[in-house]
Amino acid sequence: MPAVSTSDALSEQLELFEAYLRSERRASQHTQRAYGRDLHELYVYAREQGLPLDAAQLDVAALRGFLATLAPNISAATLARKVAALRAFYRFLKRRGLCARDSATLLRAPKVPRTLPRFLGVDDANSVVVQPTADPSDVALGSRDRAILELMYGSGVRVAEVASLTLARLDLSRQQVRVHGKGDKERMLPLGSACAHALEQYLALRGRLRNPKTGAQHAHALFLGRHGTALGVRQIRTLVKRYGERALGHAELHPHALRHSCATHLLDAGADLRGIQELLGHASVSTTQRYTHVSVDRLLEVYARAHPLAKKPRP
Repeated sequence: MPAVSTSDALSEQLELFEAYLRSERRASQHTQRAYGRDLHELYVYAREQGLPLDAAQLDVAALRGFLATLAPNISAATLARKVAALRAFYRFLKRRGLCARDSATLLRAPKVPRTLPRFLGVDDANSVVVQPTADPSDVALGSRDRAILELMYGSGVRVAEVASLTLARLDLSRQQVRVHGKGDKERMLPLGSACAHALEQYLALRGRLRNPKTGAQHAHALFLGRHGTALGVRQIRTLVKRYGERALGHAELHPHALRHSCATHLLDAGADLRGIQELLGHASVSTTQRYTHVSVDRLLEVYARAHPLAKKPRP
């Protein structure tokens, strides 16, 4: 194996990029972790192969070699994300004057088949939402979980957006909530009457959720755990799975399915795609088009009503 270079500019370049993602680009925690792992793998590969530990000296052949070692063991979607991480990294370096050429521009990402996340029918979605208050062992926790499910299905919020909600972002008098979404962007979402009612019931019992020994309670978080701490993403995912199992008979329900169900049911009922885009917080309407699913019944209904030959047999 060739001797490993003693110069290590790459580690500093990676630290600068991670700081950029965190403080300037304000990327999500998921993106920060994923890109961080992907680029750390590049660092390990360069070191093991005796390549220069400097992104400016790694040409496209080196980057392709790195991806080729990973390709047999990962999915096309994961490989595409790693290509995206490399492209973002080299764009950053070039803009900062740390790299004269962008070696990642010549990388081609694999085609990833577009798969839609699972969504629920209207009756199944309703069954999941009402589960927490059907027979609650703890009234405060049941009210909290009902409010969370009503919010996720009724307004299409992401699980991370739910976890980051504060009391100050909620305006029940106007039936609105202000969420902090991807890219450090905020949007105001409407609350349906059922969701607003569920939130009112939860807020009346929120004071019960506090540390049993100290009485401490998180002062700002909207949704609290049993002991008064802010509810996290993992806990919300767990409770969604739990109620999915109770209502549907399996523990495979993911929070994203409630978000997707919200968009699907709105679209099926005739909602405008641009309006759904604003609700979901998508930067591009093309994302909404991939994300939503038009039911066959809805498609046939529109066709029968709109197409001039839908009811006229051909000669």
